[in-house]
Amino acid sequence: MVKTAADLRSARWFAPDDLRSFGHRSRLMQLGYSEEDFMGRPVIGILNTWSELNSCHSHFPERVQSVKRGVAQAGGFAVELPTLSVDESFTKPTSMLYRNLLAMETEEMIRSHPLDGVVLMGGCDKTTPGLVMGALTAGIPMIFLPAGPMLRGNYAGTVLGSGSDAWKFWDERRAGNVSDEQWRGLQGGIARSAGVCMTMGTASTMTAITDALGLTLPGASSIPAVDSGHSRMAADCGRRIVDMVWEDLTPARIVTAESVRNAAIVAMATGCSTNAVVHLIAVARRAGVDLGLDELDALGRVTPLLANVRPSGKDYLMEDFYFAGGLRALMKQIADRLDTSCLTVNGKTVGENIADAVVYNDDVIRPLSNPVYHEGSLAVLRGNLCPDGAVIKPAACDVKFHVHQGPALVFDSYPEMKNAVEDENLDITPDHVLVLRNAGPKGGPGMPEWGMLPIPKALIKQGHRDMLRISDARMSGTSYGACVLHVAPESHVGGPLALLKTGDIVRLDLPNRRLDMLVAEDELERRRAAWSPPGPRFERGWGWMYSQHVTQADKGCDFDFLERDFGAAAGEPDIF
Repeated sequence: MVKTAADLRSARWFAPDDLRSFGHRSRLMQLGYSEEDFMGRPVIGILNTWSELNSCHSHFPERVQSVKRGVAQAGGFAVELPTLSVDESFTKPTSMLYRNLLAMETEEMIRSHPLDGVVLMGGCDKTTPGLVMGALTAGIPMIFLPAGPMLRGNYAGTVLGSGSDAWKFWDERRAGNVSDEQWRGLQGGIARSAGVCMTMGTASTMTAITDALGLTLPGASSIPAVDSGHSRMAADCGRRIVDMVWEDLTPARIVTAESVRNAAIVAMATGCSTNAVVHLIAVARRAGVDLGLDELDALGRVTPLLANVRPSGKDYLMEDFYFAGGLRALMKQIADRLDTSCLTVNGKTVGENIADAVVYNDDVIRPLSNPVYHEGSLAVLRGNLCPDGAVIKPAACDVKFHVHQGPALVFDSYPEMKNAVEDENLDITPDHVLVLRNAGPKGGPGMPEWGMLPIPKALIKQGHRDMLRISDARMSGTSYGACVLHVAPESHVGGPLALLKTGDIVRLDLPNRRLDMLVAEDELERRRAAWSPPGPRFERGWGWMYSQHVTQADKGCDFDFLERDFGAAAGEPDIF
């Protein structure tokens, strides 16, 4: 034990014999607590992203009680603090617009309250990086409690994967192959319990990354939300965070260049969401680790995809992944590629945590000798359309699009694109390249998940289900297809995508990591000179602040003034 009761951060609030501390103690007694409940004990904040509009976190009120039980058993004092609940389902135009707001709130909530350690409760896409980013900057001991995936979906004997099967059956409905009754049945069967998407979407990607970083209890990200083991894990988080406070085990000792690299490798091996790029870069930069697109692409080239989980895998869902051994088992498969000396929140190394892991189904978690895909989940493209990078998910699209050339069909807004793709008489071929611009961090606003552009109905009627699509938007981690995303710089700020015209030939060369428009440079210069910036998306409030300070996708879309290099983190608050 490194700390004593006198060393506790909360002691600044409660220990002195002065008027201010008298008020602090008095107000806790107003809540029904005695001095014996909190004096000399680590105060543990439980930051809870629950809300009645966040279906992924609907079990969190029960899990809070489990965390509190664990904290009490370990001799701590637990307090629950509600935080912004940025769910992906209902928040418009996108929860990504508010990830940095959650990060700011997390940092300031921790800093301004008498907390010695925190348990962060999140899972739905942006809650995980938002909580982790804020807590990294705050710097006190923290442990992340992942929401866990929901149960697999089911309708009429068919196993359903959230997101992935919604897109698939929507295309079939547009083709006239799904009846109203079947559509309602799918609607009621695809999301059967509390928890995040049970495909390897952004939610499960980000909790797996946080697990691989060492910020969760080992393997916690794999446990289904409604499994009784999830409640036990929550109580374990409560017990462990108290010990972390006494040990002064802060995130600065856990999140290092080596653990970030581990997390990137694990992400590639799981078939991660393309959103992993934006969030992992942002998390790394908060920890002072300069992670870039080129490093991620290099890791992607040599890391095979081992998790046979939709959408990059073909047959299984997260529940199957858990029963096959979970993340610990997958990490055991690639242990020789990881830095197993990295420290984790349980006080042990990665190597110690995965030493006894077992793969129980080697079709779900493949061995290196039989990967789902020979390279990792993501590839980074460069070229005159995306000089600062773009991202594609090679394993989730038809290989015929890995090298493809065709004329662009360009849309400046989502409504314009949506109207066009529903036109059964649209003049389009399977070789065309659909392009949606003005959907990036500033143009979206917030970089919405619009990048999986719908296949035009005219092509669906002909039996086509994929085509090359390009956008400065993101797409859901549950999505699939030949979608090039995160084009940087975005068109809204004058990136080359703003210069593309319908009919221009676009060429994708995935093996050589190139994305180009085959337009002469002198013509591009003329178009650049004629381009004028669009008007501002916001003139006041949060949106204005966001637009003024958000960085581009290749930098993680954090705020420039929140990044570590901008300045020193605020110190302890004054108490007078």
